[in-house]
Order: sequence, then C-alpha cells, then structure tokens
Amino acid sequence: MTKTTTIDPHSRITDRIIAELEQGIRPWAKPWSMDKLAGRVTRPLRATGEPYRGINVLLLWLEGIASGYTSPTWMTYRQAQALGAQVRKGEKGAPIVYYGSGSKTRTDEQSGEKREEGFRFLKSYTVFNAEQIEGLPERFATTEAPAPVLPGIERDARAEAFFASVPAEVRHGGDRACYMIGDDRIQLPPFEAFEDSHSYYTTRGHETVHWTRHPTRLDRSFGRKSWGDEGYAREELVAEIGAAFLAADLGLALEPRADHASYIASWLQVLRNDKRAIVQAAAHAERAVAYLHHLATPADMQEAA
Repeated sequence: MTKTTTIDPHSRITDRIIAELEQGIRPWAKPWSMDKLAGRVTRPLRATGEPYRGINVLLLWLEGIASGYTSPTWMTYRQAQALGAQVRKGEKGAPIVYYGSGSKTRTDEQSGEKREEGFRFLKSYTVFNAEQIEGLPERFATTEAPAPVLPGIERDARAEAFFASVPAEVRHGGDRACYMIGDDRIQLPPFEAFEDSHSYYTTRGHETVHWTRHPTRLDRSFGRKSWGDEGYAREELVAEIGAAFLAADLGLALEPRADHASYIASWLQVLRNDKRAIVQAAAHAERAVAYLHHLATPADMQEAA
C-alpha cells in the first residue's frame, strides 16, 4: 500500500513565497507587472463579489499571474454548478485556505477533571478562475477595464480622501519616509519629490500601516527590540503586504520601494524559521487595512470615488 503524505498548508504556502523571494521578487507586488492590467489589479473576488482577504489574496494573485488570468473572480466547483456553469474538463484549480475551529477534551493529570479546549486549524480547499469555467452568467464574462494610470504627479481624489480621513499626524519634508513611534507621526518627502503620484500614495500607505502598530491602536510589536531584528523584519513584512492590499483597494499602481531588496534576506530568514509567519503577516496586514478603512469617512470616500 502506498502511503500518501499530507502537506501542511502553512508549509506549502511558505515554500511558494520563499521561492519567489529567492528570485528577488516580492509576491505581493508581482501582479502589478502585468501589462494587460495597465499596472493595476484589484483584490481577488468570490462568486458573490466579496473580496478575498489575508493570505488568500497573495495566493490568488500568484495563481492569476502564473496563468495569465484577467478575471478577478474565483469560485469552487460547486459554486460554479450552482450558477448553472461547469468547470472545463482538465482544468486545474488553485488551492487556498480557511481557518476552522474545533475542540477536544483533555484530562487534567492531577485532578482527573475533564475540560474542553478550543483550537484553530488551517485547511485547504480549491477554487477556479472564472476563465476556467463555461456557462457563467454574463456578469462574470466581462472584466471592467482598469482606469489609466495617472500621468506624472497629479493628485488622486480617492487616495487623497482616504488618507485625509485617517487621523495620523503626517509631516512633509526631507528625503526620508518613516513612521516614528516615539513621536507617533509619519514623515514623508514632499509630494513633488516622488516620481509619480502612485509612488507617493503607496509609500504613504506603507507608513500608515506602520502607524496602526502603536499601542493605542493595534498594539503590534512582534517582540521588536532594535532596528533590524526579527521583530523589525516581521513588521516590515506586514507593512509591505498591507500597502499592497491598500493599493488594490484604492486602485493604485504599486512600485517596488527603492530599499526593498535589503529586506528580502531578513524576510527569508523569518519564513524559514517559522512556517506560520507569512500567514500571520498577511492576517496582521488585513487587520491593519480593515482598521484604516474603518477610520475613513464613508461620505468623503463615496464623494471622491
């Protein structure tokens, strides 16, 4: 009898991300290199139109770029059938994950008492891109053409409204972009110092994700004690992924930060030492972006959209 080996979802995901990083590629930025999308992507969407979140965003971006899909919609085999459609024969699905919960009974060795203990687990399931499915309703067959990338250094109304709604102190001047937790403020070069508006907004997004780590907000530290340690690398990973999520939500083109290459070695070390790190980083990034969206004033955002 042949014994089958089940690959832990954390290991499978981490190995794939590591393979990309070893080539000098940030997986969360790779989709923006697609010419057919004019430099922009959106979050992957469920059959209901609801966006995927967390690590599944990265996984489906990677699957989409690898296969050249332009549709953002992904669904399970059964969801396609429920819509009166059918996955084409021979098509290979993309594995993504979800968190489940359960409980088990433990017996205390000293007292002999039994108690229920809860736990969470990560489980894989398979989805297919809309372009792999025949007979879908018309709304899935058409992909909205992406808006053209803004030329030069023009302001973007939607991004301006979003960041104006976040009550972070932001000062402009000098040539550094950073978040200073001691002063609880963001420092950015002047808007005009950036090559284009998208570079400014995505840099501001990166630093604003860092802003959410303050103890009065999401209180995220990863045990960070000094510049360049493991906690620092984990926080940079969160900010990188969070900036990519924000870029997708705001319709911005994401350009590699000039200093990103120096972080790759530290990210690789973190991921090799902890197979859960990338999933956790994506979850923290999702939480940070959700926090920022919650702060944004709905009326202002709708008026600017």
